[in-house]
Amino acid sequence: MVEHQAETRAAYDGVVELYASMFADRLETQPFSRAMVATFAELVRGTGNPRAADVGCGPGHLTAMLNELGLDAFGVDLSPGMVDHARRAHPALRFDEARMEALPVEDRALGGVLAHYSMIHTPPGHLPALLAEQVRVLAPEGLLLVSFFGTDGPEPVRFDHKVTPAYSWPVDRFAELLTGAGLVPFARLLHDPASERGFLDAHVLARKSPDREGPRAWNGPGP
Repeated sequence: MVEHQAETRAAYDGVVELYASMFADRLETQPFSRAMVATFAELVRGTGNPRAADVGCGPGHLTAMLNELGLDAFGVDLSPGMVDHARRAHPALRFDEARMEALPVEDRALGGVLAHYSMIHTPPGHLPALLAEQVRVLAPEGLLLVSFFGTDGPEPVRFDHKVTPAYSWPVDRFAELLTGAGLVPFARLLHDPASERGFLDAHVLARKSPDREGPRAWNGPGP
């Protein structure tokens, strides 16, 4: 786990300004992603708990979008360079440097977690632990929206992402991981972005089971 995270952190630290410039439009050119994020925000508001984490927030563009959509959102990222950029770009919002499998959030505190292509660099064998952490911080009936690259094959596929190696997933297999973590997938969107990689864009919405408890306690102040 440590080795791949160090590689990912260093890779994203090296492309902060380029990455931020590429995604400054905040999904204005991606109608399907924009629609799923807006749906996620509406459903989180409906839980009565607007606190939400944008995990793997990068330069903070989607954290800002979630706040504009009525959520009390904060961002978390592994890359200190990304966190620094996000703080400068959005000084009114909170951004923390942290790993997605060790979030600085108390148990059952959040109405929602957004993971927008932020789990794609995680090796398949480490994903269950990462998903368990999202379940820990979600309140009962809290929502997770995870976006990733989809594939039609039976197994995850490792590929050379422009920043650092990543994985595409069969959507059914990813949904099984969500179910195993204590989430109930209830909506999915799969579409072809006509990308040069040949992968699909996948978005899955899941809800935490109301009787699901987090796997461990967290001892520290929340956001």
